[in-house]
Amino acid sequence: MTSLSRRSILATAFAAFMGAAVAVPAANAGDMRIAFGDLPGIESIQTLAAIERAKERGVNVELIILNDEDLAAQAIVGGQADVGIGAPYTLIQKVGVPIRIFAQISTLRFFPVVNAELYKTWKDLDGQDIAVQGRGSGTEAVMLLMAKNHGIAYGTVSYVPGSEVRRNALIQGTLKASIVDAANRRALEAEAPGKFIVLPVENLSATDEALFATADYLKNNAADVDILVEELMNTGREITANPAVAVELRNKYKLLPDLGAEADAEIAEYYKETAEAGALALNGGGADAAADDFAFFSLAGQIEGDVATLKVEDFWDVSALDRATAKLGKK
Repeated sequence: MTSLSRRSILATAFAAFMGAAVAVPAANAGDMRIAFGDLPGIESIQTLAAIERAKERGVNVELIILNDEDLAAQAIVGGQADVGIGAPYTLIQKVGVPIRIFAQISTLRFFPVVNAELYKTWKDLDGQDIAVQGRGSGTEAVMLLMAKNHGIAYGTVSYVPGSEVRRNALIQGTLKASIVDAANRRALEAEAPGKFIVLPVENLSATDEALFATADYLKNNAADVDILVEELMNTGREITANPAVAVELRNKYKLLPDLGAEADAEIAEYYKETAEAGALALNGGGADAAADDFAFFSLAGQIEGDVATLKVEDFWDVSALDRATAKLGKK
């Protein structure tokens, strides 16, 4: 399984990224380069809207799309970006650079999907090939944990960034087993009713996406970080209270224009389901989120050590959250 060679994987990915990313200019004072390790889709609207709101408040944000969560994390290590998006617990343990998570965006809501003609249960995936988002991603963690829980071992684990990309590959038959988000699960059910089975997953409350940066960046750019965290909280709270706000924000800031106006109905439905599940972090996570993450990522094999001995401060810097909740209140 992939977790056995994670040290070499991280080293290889870092070397590859450094060779490809040297052309990215350094940030000036007051600038914020955010490395987005995914293909932005419907599930990204909350984050993209929060970034636009931060820009309105004077934070000069540049969004860098890297299409892979591992590369986004390595961008922070190498200084090619200031803030990353993901759940970099493995990286924090393996790399000497003091990276810290400073705000949770959302918790995991992923759906393992298999071709119904080939597979019916988790046991059927023993020795079979699967595809996930990327190394160290929440999708990988879910699939590794399910393999452990059901006593199976996958064949090849492929990394295919973008839930929509994996959905299309499932439809086309190039993937037989993968994992997608709620929007693409519904799309599969609508486009090919009866062709796929969603395998059961125990309730998950671990981090799907969070903001992270180096300790030095958080210390030296506290004002800009505070604005981003406040707008992330505001956006998550507004969408949770009224999911239709996601559509309003999408249209106001002209987010994901390639999807066209017909995507509004799907966006509204996606965020209605997401809000009902309580998946958006209303208070930014913090120590409670860290405890859930320690339990989940340890079981999935992405964090080493006794969970009882893991310290929040070794993975998180909650100072921006403390300031934001003092200003905005807690939900």
